[in-house]
Amino acid sequence: RSPSPTNARSRVWCARRGEFRRALTLVDREGGERRAIQEHPAPVRLAHWAIAIALPILALSGLQIFRAFPSFGGKIPQRNLLEVPLALTLGGWLGGAIQWHFTFFWLFLGAGALYIVYQLASGNWRQILFARRDLAGLRPMIRHYLLGAEKPAYPGAYNPLQKLAYTVVLAMGALATLSGLALWRPAQLSLLVTLFGGFQGVRIAHFLAMCGLLAFIPGHLLMVVLAGWNNFRSMGTGFKLDPVASSTDHRDGI
Repeated sequence: RSPSPTNARSRVWCARRGEFRRALTLVDREGGERRAIQEHPAPVRLAHWAIAIALPILALSGLQIFRAFPSFGGKIPQRNLLEVPLALTLGGWLGGAIQWHFTFFWLFLGAGALYIVYQLASGNWRQILFARRDLAGLRPMIRHYLLGAEKPAYPGAYNPLQKLAYTVVLAMGALATLSGLALWRPAQLSLLVTLFGGFQGVRIAHFLAMCGLLAFIPGHLLMVVLAGWNNFRSMGTGFKLDPVASSTDHRDGI
């Protein structure tokens, strides 16, 4: 039976420095207790779903834009580098694709800015970004996922492999944004174009960034399925239900 939200005790605890998370103890009608741990604050959830909407549209419309000149460089010899099927594109033609692309680019940019500002302002970035201390935890987590080895204990909300994936995808998002701005305003942002090695370098960087972001999605969806409904629900409600743990739980900070 679902716990009653009217009978809830709230407290804030710290797993590690900068990792402040809220916990609720929910009591059902029969007196049973469940602990609800805040996994995803509202700004993170809003940014997540906005990017989830924007990214597929950016990818499909971007492929339609690429069809206008499907190569990198001068197309010598005169043949296309990649033939993109029309069914995998959005916009119908170059002008329509550009309209789709830039409309949802602003949604992507706004969501990314919201996410970064929240992480910096809250200090929550410490549990997201991969650090040198996480290197030792990569191999045990890979063994757990690929070989079924026992899941190692780790402090904080995310294990080292998750932190590495999130750090890489944040870098890909930044690369896609900067290269996209350079493609949009190459004359005004000529210094940025130069840093990418010229206009064709910008196109290559933008294409590779898109590939990196899309490559993240299958693994992300697989992990969502493996983690189960409770984990998926937390991206909507913000909280994940857990049994009330003892005072020795390392994530309690008690």
